[in-house]
Amino acid sequence: MDMHELLDSIESGNDRSVLATILCVEGHSYRKAGAAMLFTASGKQIGSVSPGCLELDLQEQATKVRESGQFECVTYNLNADEDAIWGEAVGCGGELRILLEPVENRLREVLLEAKRRNGTGHSVRLVRRWDENEIEYTLHDASDNFDDMDNREEKDDAPNQLSVVISPRPRLVLFGAGQDAEAIYSLVKQIGFHVVIADWRPSLCSEERFPEAECVIGTAEQIVERLQFRSNDYLIVCSHNLKRDKDMIRLALPVPLVYLGILGSKKRIRMLFETFLIPSNVRAPIGLSIGADGPLEIAVSVAAELIAIRAGRQAGHRKGGGRDAYFSPLFSGGTEQTHGNAKAVARAGERPAARKPGAACSINQSTYKR
Repeated sequence: MDMHELLDSIESGNDRSVLATILCVEGHSYRKAGAAMLFTASGKQIGSVSPGCLELDLQEQATKVRESGQFECVTYNLNADEDAIWGEAVGCGGELRILLEPVENRLREVLLEAKRRNGTGHSVRLVRRWDENEIEYTLHDASDNFDDMDNREEKDDAPNQLSVVISPRPRLVLFGAGQDAEAIYSLVKQIGFHVVIADWRPSLCSEERFPEAECVIGTAEQIVERLQFRSNDYLIVCSHNLKRDKDMIRLALPVPLVYLGILGSKKRIRMLFETFLIPSNVRAPIGLSIGADGPLEIAVSVAAELIAIRAGRQAGHRKGGGRDAYFSPLFSGGTEQTHGNAKAVARAGERPAARKPGAACSINQSTYKR
């Protein structure tokens, strides 16, 4: 579950939903700071902030927030030696502080603006600052330097804040629509990628086989012309046709892709790259080394590698470097247009924590799973 499904629900629904976002975590936690879920007025839950142990209580808290129209911060202490009610019953360990907000008026407006900007290919940073009475929402371009947005003294005086980056789903292109692509597609569509299936065979590259993917039919040249590869794209070459794979690699190498994965044996990969220099964004053979055998197991190793690379890339952005912590691509990312800030203030009253009170925390950067 990623933030985009929450945004889709907010855009399509007019009921009074409540957004729950993890503010800070101490110790072990199933989800990280910035993870969110949505509680709709009809009782539907979208996303998760725990393995299921907190959602029932959060549903009750969300009902109170919906009725009052005011935000709340609640704290759950899951350490058995600290909280006899939650710690011993749940046994997960750790302490979470969660912000519950009614999705209406200005919050709904800035979330929909974030979705609109994502639709144009831009990442945004949503900053919340609050006191006992109100929350201020500020939307920035994600490329802005957060430390330079405000005076440092002002930020230190306002410890209750959360900054999250909401980015478009990264695009993953699978060149080749065989069994391997089918197995990879079945996994990666569930972990936050926008999947494109590209092949020269209409009988294989069809919406019937890949109902949730974008299907592009043509030669390597036609596919590249239509897709216009970008520096934040991922590409897997897996057609098993030596000439066509070589054509795609030749066209893709000049583009500073995040990831270029090649499916096949080391011997075949040497044949594909015999006249090409191999940059560091290329993974060949593709997938983590887990002893995988057959399409489904190989797909698991590939999905795990994609998750690791994406997480490393996000970690690099959080630290301001923009580089991948899992491996460092030869090329840096492209530039993004700068948008003006969109400010909004919502009236609210911070409630006492539902469980043990936790100290106010400041999170300067968290990134939603893309």
